[in-house]
Amino acid sequence: MATLNHVRRSQIDIRSWYLCAHDVARLLVRSSTPDVFIRRVAADNTVMMMIHSLSTVLACVSAVTATILENGRPRLTSFTDTKVDPTLGDFKTYDADADEISYKGRWDSKRISWWAAPGIKFGFTGQTVAVTFGNQTISSTLVAYRIAGLDWMHTNVTAGGTHQFVSPETPGIELAGPVSPVTFEMRVTNWAYGVQIDKVHVASGEQLVKIPDYPRRVEFIGDSLSAGMYNTYEALAGFAYGVGAGLGDTEYSITAYPGICVADQDCWGNPRGQSHQWFYTSDTGGRAANIWGGMWIQSQAENQAETASSNQSQIATGHILENILLTSAFADEPEPWDFSKNPPADLAVINLGTNDANAANNVTKATYVEHYKRLIQGIHGKWPEAQVIVMQMWQGFFQDGNTYGQNTDLRDEVYSVYEYFNSEEYLSNPTTWDAVTNTTEQTGKPVSPFVHFFNTTGILQHNDIAPQWHPTDVGQIKVASHLIQYITLKLGWPLYATGPEVYHETLYWNDQSSY
Repeated sequence: MATLNHVRRSQIDIRSWYLCAHDVARLLVRSSTPDVFIRRVAADNTVMMMIHSLSTVLACVSAVTATILENGRPRLTSFTDTKVDPTLGDFKTYDADADEISYKGRWDSKRISWWAAPGIKFGFTGQTVAVTFGNQTISSTLVAYRIAGLDWMHTNVTAGGTHQFVSPETPGIELAGPVSPVTFEMRVTNWAYGVQIDKVHVASGEQLVKIPDYPRRVEFIGDSLSAGMYNTYEALAGFAYGVGAGLGDTEYSITAYPGICVADQDCWGNPRGQSHQWFYTSDTGGRAANIWGGMWIQSQAENQAETASSNQSQIATGHILENILLTSAFADEPEPWDFSKNPPADLAVINLGTNDANAANNVTKATYVEHYKRLIQGIHGKWPEAQVIVMQMWQGFFQDGNTYGQNTDLRDEVYSVYEYFNSEEYLSNPTTWDAVTNTTEQTGKPVSPFVHFFNTTGILQHNDIAPQWHPTDVGQIKVASHLIQYITLKLGWPLYATGPEVYHETLYWNDQSSY
């Protein structure tokens, strides 16, 4: 397979739009349907414009890729061109609903991926694996893939295309063990882009093998911080992925989307909050509206942009300007998530409130607490035995004279949620919530405490936050490392990840012994 040297594409939802991080006055973000794109103009007050001009879009077709920036310098990437002509191969083919294929994260009935870092995994015999992607795949979506416990590789996939990920030339394919049968795993790196699985192929005469799930399960519920926004490999460079994969022998799902609030209201154009959307298969992006039906809310999005750019009440004003995510449509008939698809989660980790705390979204503290409680009530209703960790947020840092300080918006509110679920009032007769039926129920039987508070104070420092108000790759690793240790101490979980790569391209070292 040939190797192409190219740069990463910009990660944009079909009908979502956000302010990306770099080249403020020059950035062009293209929509997957060429009717809408956004140009960001830098001035004293940021101005956002939607330009409905097909001719303008066609003139800017070349602006469909974006670089990975390392401190402002482009990193050259080399991703293998895996696309092949399936008629030239001798394959045994499996449909997308084959029992041997395990779907990780949230996928709908059309085998379309949603949220952050969804994936597939299976065992196989032989030395060939190819996947045909459906037409609902967003072309140029970057996926990571690996065999057994070897390092991640990356490629961009295309709608309707067949991509051969494994061949006799794949490094390590000739190694027979100790992982046997050899496993194949693929993960989507981005939250807004997604793929649809149509077929899976192995060599003629070979077969797929069903791989049993790991015995532990973790669910992450969050926003852009959990989704890895602005990190090198996005979701696969975020703390949520780092914890899920870093624990080892653990199934993990990351139900996170940038800009979303826990409060069930519009936040940066996301029309619903996690207290509602967590109960559904698809996320709050425009891609969902395109597939499941919806309507434009352009005027609302524009109003939010104006509010955000004019708001001076937030300490982290730059966060507002650099991290605006405006989803221009919403799904009005999404599929409820079938919680019976998988065994119940053993642990749910919540990091929500960064967007609720932003004055531009007009979420009151009382509303935030109410909906945070509602979300945990929903988790307890679906998974009565699950433990829940609520994370104190890090709201960025500010220079305080000749040192730095940390913003702690909504810390007291998060802690009050923790206290509520550990109160005798709640534990004696827990209340559960279901957003699909819009009902609350009381279980009628007492439970032991199951909600824990993870204090993030002291983990990150000011230089762990990138200019776009999201943790750097190193910052994400620091959060993941501390959270893993907290889980092992609080829940008594041993670590089973003892060698295979978790984060990709983090091998930094110095061979010089003196200066």
